[in-house]
Amino acid sequence: MVDNSNFNEVIKKISKPFIWAFVIAFFLNTLLLKLEEKYKLKRWLNILIVYVIFYGVIILFFTIITPTVIDSIKNLGKEIPGYIRDTERWLSTKPSKIQELDRLGVLSSLQSMLDKLIVKVGESISPLLNKTLTQIINLTSGFANFVLGSIISIYILKDKEVFAKNIRNLTFAVFPMNKAKVLVEVQKDVKTSFSKFFVGKLLDSLIIGFLCFIGMLIMRINYALLISLIVGITNMIPYFGPFIGMIPAAILTLFDSPFKALWVIIFIFLLQQFDGLYLGPKILGIQVGLKPFWIITAILIGGGFFGVWGMLFAVPIAAVVKSLLAKYVDRELKIKDIPKE
Repeated sequence: MVDNSNFNEVIKKISKPFIWAFVIAFFLNTLLLKLEEKYKLKRWLNILIVYVIFYGVIILFFTIITPTVIDSIKNLGKEIPGYIRDTERWLSTKPSKIQELDRLGVLSSLQSMLDKLIVKVGESISPLLNKTLTQIINLTSGFANFVLGSIISIYILKDKEVFAKNIRNLTFAVFPMNKAKVLVEVQKDVKTSFSKFFVGKLLDSLIIGFLCFIGMLIMRINYALLISLIVGITNMIPYFGPFIGMIPAAILTLFDSPFKALWVIIFIFLLQQFDGLYLGPKILGIQVGLKPFWIITAILIGGGFFGVWGMLFAVPIAAVVKSLLAKYVDRELKIKDIPKE
């Protein structure tokens, strides 16, 4: 008999390069379409340009950005205990402006919490570094799957129309006509909604992260690149992401200077207003076709059930549901001969 656990491991191992291939092809397809619209070159030339850009960005990230971020995290790990001790020392002086808090026992409770925090930080630094090292090793071992996946993705992009036709033909061959039509519609809606949202939001977040980095450099903020990376990543979550990214940015700056922390909060808030009112709509437009109320509702539901990943995927999934529901309503109204308002 076949060992199920070993069989599952083999399937998992084989599938990893193909998962990478589909993810890479999914994101690079938008850039390929733009190039094919603008330049009437042969497909292999457009694909070559796309992958030169793709690998150029990866090399830039790993040679310049990654080492700086790792150094920032190491320095931060060394400085956190000192920051906590400074805060504890400041609280022990009991400044006149917060003497009233001492009467309520707030300062003594806060000092007790800081003592416990210092002990926990000391105990957790070593395991955290070990975990980080393990993650780096896992990332290195997964690099081969990424490289193989990127090679496979070239052939997916080269013959994408053939793959699409084959999937459509297979769907109609396997399922009854009505179900097949519905499945084909769902496939189109999923492709359109996910592509427009993730590719557009990725570009939007890259711009916001870059602008944040420039602003941090101008204000001479420590850990400018690390803060900008956090802001750019969290910006992928609509509405709530900017505020999630603002919290660690403010905390990182607060230890250095409360005055600078205030400026960081104001700057990131203004940056996110610019993104929400101008840049985001300019890039995404009305592509997802959802009103702000439904976007916020979808994010709350997705986050409530599936955490951060639920918040990230909530909007494109909601766009697919909205599109399918609209088609269903139109079809039923037409069958019942009811005019659409």
